Amino acid sequence: MNDHQFVLVLDFGGQYNQLIARRVRECGVYCEVKPYTTPLAELKAMEPIGIIFTGGPNSVYLETSPHVDPEIFSWGVPILGICYGCQLMAHTLGGEVTAAQDDSAREYGKTATYYDTACRLFKGLPAEGVSWMSHGDYMARVPEGFALVAHSANCPNVAIADEKRGFYGVQYHPEVNHTENGIAMIRNFLYEVCGARGDWSMEDYKRTAIAAVREKVGDGKVLLALSGGVDSSVCAALLAEAVGGQLTCVFVDHGLMRKNEGDEVEQAFSKWAMNFVRVDAEERFLEKLSGVDDPERKRKIIGEEFIRVFEEEAKKVGAVDFLAQGTIYPDVIESGTGDAAVIKSHHNVGGLPDYVDFKEIIEPLRLLFKDEVRQLGRELGLPEYLVMRQPFPGPGLAIRVIGDLTKEKLDTLRDADAIFREEIANAGLDGGINQYFAVLTNTRSVGVMGDGRTYDYTLALRAVTTSDFMTADWARIPYEVLDRVSVRIVNEVPGINRIVYDVTSKPPATIEWE
Repeated sequence: MNDHQFVLVLDFGGQYNQLIARRVRECGVYCEVKPYTTPLAELKAMEPIGIIFTGGPNSVYLETSPHVDPEIFSWGVPILGICYGCQLMAHTLGGEVTAAQDDSAREYGKTATYYDTACRLFKGLPAEGVSWMSHGDYMARVPEGFALVAHSANCPNVAIADEKRGFYGVQYHPEVNHTENGIAMIRNFLYEVCGARGDWSMEDYKRTAIAAVREKVGDGKVLLALSGGVDSSVCAALLAEAVGGQLTCVFVDHGLMRKNEGDEVEQAFSKWAMNFVRVDAEERFLEKLSGVDDPERKRKIIGEEFIRVFEEEAKKVGAVDFLAQGTIYPDVIESGTGDAAVIKSHHNVGGLPDYVDFKEIIEPLRLLFKDEVRQLGRELGLPEYLVMRQPFPGPGLAIRVIGDLTKEKLDTLRDADAIFREEIANAGLDGGINQYFAVLTNTRSVGVMGDGRTYDYTLALRAVTTSDFMTADWARIPYEVLDRVSVRIVNEVPGINRIVYDVTSKPPATIEWE
C-alpha cells in the first residue's frame, strides 16, 4: 500500500497492539504492526511518517527485555511511546527507569490525569481527564530535552515530550476506551505532529485491491472455498469484482447452517458473473454423523468430509493458477510471520487439501481488521445480513445440537434459533449483543400443552456481550423480550416445551456449549 502515508506500529508484546493499529486507521491513516525484531533497514524502507512503540509486559532495565536500535531515533521521524514504549524511549535516550519503590508509584486502571494543553499531543483537549494506567515501573529521570506534559496525583511524569524532535511518551493507554479523549490524542500525534493527510479510506482500498488482483491474476483461474462467513464472503465479492468469470467459488452446503443461510449466501453472489458452485452435501454429512454424540468427533468428521467434498469439486474445475483465502490482518499478526505463501487452516475444516495444484496464494484481505472487512463488504455491495453475520462455529449447528444429530433435530433448532434472532432484532438489541443463538439440549422434560401431556426437548438461549471473544458477559436481555421468544418458540416449534436462558459468563463457561 505504498500509495498511502504509512505509520509503523512497533510491537513489544503489548496486549493492545492490534487496537493501536485499528485506532490509527480509524483516524484515516494507514498503518501496520511489525515485531520489534524486524531489521531496521526493512522498517526504514517503509518510509513511515510516524512510529508508535506499543506497551509490553517487561521491564526495560532488564537485559532480557526487548529493546530497539537507538538509530531509529536519528531518522527524524516522530515517535509516540505507549506504556512500555514510553519507558523504552526514556531508557534508550539516557533517562532512568526503575521499579516503583512503593505502591503509590504503581498505577493500574482508571486514573485522574492532568495535561499540559500547550503540548501538541493534547492540543484542543480538556486539561483534565481519566486515563487507563497499567505500569509498575517508574521513570526516575527523564532524558535530556524532554519536558513533563502530564501528571497524576501519584506520578509527576505521566507523559513526556521532546517537541523539537517530535518524541512523545505516555505511561497510560490512549488506545483503550477507558482513556478519555485517548483517540483524539492519537489523532493529534498523527495530524499535528506527523503531518498526516488522512489518505486511508475503504473506498480507496477497494479500488487499489481490485487493481492489484487483476494485475496478479492476469488471465489465470482462481479457486476459493466459500464458507459463507464474513471473511470468505467479502474475499469472494472482491475477487468477483476483479476477475469475474475467472473465479470459481465452491460453497459446500453441509446442511448444518442456520435457517435459510445457504440460500442467502447463493443469492448474495448471484449478481456477479463468476462460477458459483453450491454443493448440496447435507445427506452425505448427516450419514457420516449418524449416531455420533461426542463434539470432538463431530468436528473431525465434518472437517474431513469438507476436505473430501472440496477435493472432488476442485478436480472438476481443473487446473487452477491461484488459491484464494480470506486471511485477515489479525491472522497475519498472530502467526508471527508475514509469509503470504503459508496456507492458514481453513476456519471451517482445520486444513485444505494438500494436493490442490496452484501457483500462488491470493489473500486480498490480509491487511484488514474484521471491522474493516465488514466495511469493505458494504463498499462491494454485499447485503447487510452477510456483512454483519455473527460468528458461527466451523461445525455449524452440529455442535449446537447436544448429543446425536438428525435432520429433524437440526430443523427444530433452525426454526427456534430463527425466532430468537428475529425477536432480538425486533427489540432493537441486535446491535448491542455480540453473539446470540439457541442450543437444542438433549434433555427432555414433562410439559402440558392444551389438555395433553408432553415430553419434549429443552431449548437453551445464549447471548453475550464481548469486545474480543476472549472473555464475555451474558447479555441482560429484558424479561419481556425473553417472554416473547419463549411463547413463540413453544407455540410455533414442535418438539420444544421448555426454554432456559444461560446466565454464565466466559470464563468459567465458553460461549458455545460444545
